[in-house]
Amino acid sequence: MILIVDDIQANIVALKKTLELHNIEVDTAQSGEEALKKILKTNYSLIIMDVQMPGLDGFEVVNILSENQKTKDIPVIFLSAINVEKKYFIKGFETGAVDYITKPVDTDLLILKVKTFLKIYQQQNDLKIMKEMLSNEIKIRKEAQDNLEVKIAERTKELVLKNEELELRNDELRQFSWVVSHDLNEPIRKILIFIGIIKDLYLVDNEKAVDYINRTIKSAERMQTLITDLLAYSRLAASVVFEKTDLNVVLEEVLSDFDYVIERNNALIEADKLPTIDSVPSQLRQVFQNLIGNALKFSGNVEAPKIKITSELIKTKEFDGEVCPDGEYCRIVVSDNGIGFDEIYLDRIFVIFQSLNDRKEYEGTGIGLAITKKIVEKHNGLITAKSQLGKGASFIMILPIKNNS
Repeated sequence: MILIVDDIQANIVALKKTLELHNIEVDTAQSGEEALKKILKTNYSLIIMDVQMPGLDGFEVVNILSENQKTKDIPVIFLSAINVEKKYFIKGFETGAVDYITKPVDTDLLILKVKTFLKIYQQQNDLKIMKEMLSNEIKIRKEAQDNLEVKIAERTKELVLKNEELELRNDELRQFSWVVSHDLNEPIRKILIFIGIIKDLYLVDNEKAVDYINRTIKSAERMQTLITDLLAYSRLAASVVFEKTDLNVVLEEVLSDFDYVIERNNALIEADKLPTIDSVPSQLRQVFQNLIGNALKFSGNVEAPKIKITSELIKTKEFDGEVCPDGEYCRIVVSDNGIGFDEIYLDRIFVIFQSLNDRKEYEGTGIGLAITKKIVEKHNGLITAKSQLGKGASFIMILPIKNNS
């Protein structure tokens, strides 16, 4: 349960409703004194504390909590519309708060942080329980007979390892809460929420609509997975693990995601049989999503988009490598009949946040091709493009069939 402390009832009501929409149980207090009484009687997982209050202000309440063994570990987020100078931020963290947020509050960001700190608090409780279990286990075993000493050692080792694992997970979770990009995850979360609402409230009896909604939800969930993979990849948290990947399956999934756009634009997709290679499937899925998505987006609306995907095995890791049935590399080309680009800008299209087109006309972040290039290189491959203005574009990838690292 979360405790909201604010002397203004309207603020409490607004924040309480926001949290309850996310199935978060909430209690409230309208003064520091009332908050202290409730905290001593109830176990709260998180406290959202207004700084400026009559009587005991937020800083004073947190100081009192920090001196009590029972309450010192309860995470506190300060909220303030008045005390927004740097010295108040410093004071807030010095008193023991985990965060200091100024009003007006970005509710989406607040919800993200609240959920994160609730997870951290749960991890800390799990850690305390595990430590208590470890302590009790050792005590019990010490009182047991001598012939149980081997089992005591084994059990103790198991609990110590679990304890270390929980501490590591707790530390990683803290880092993750500050590093994860709110801007990446929030749009996906909102899509899932609103699509879910539409499905449950308005489309129960429409089987075809429910099918489209379910496919939309699946695509959004896959996008969340891609974001997670991308964050892990960009941070180089661990070495990638390649697995045998049928690129035909990957391409089929991507085309399924785009089926509505393809149908709406009367697009024609032609694809050769693709090889099975060693790869990270989610990353190559993103490569195809970026290339096919760009082909559909930059069709120019002059004629029906035509996208052709060709594949052939080649001897060497070169763009003009000789075709060979037993080649160790594959050359995959994704071509379209869209607006194209001037090849003098070839060195720019794979640079992050670079765009050759008017973003008012063509939506995009300018990151897609940069990510594509990094993924291909991570797979020990090469990528380039050929194009002319008004005559479409071809993106050429060279990927090894086998990858060991």
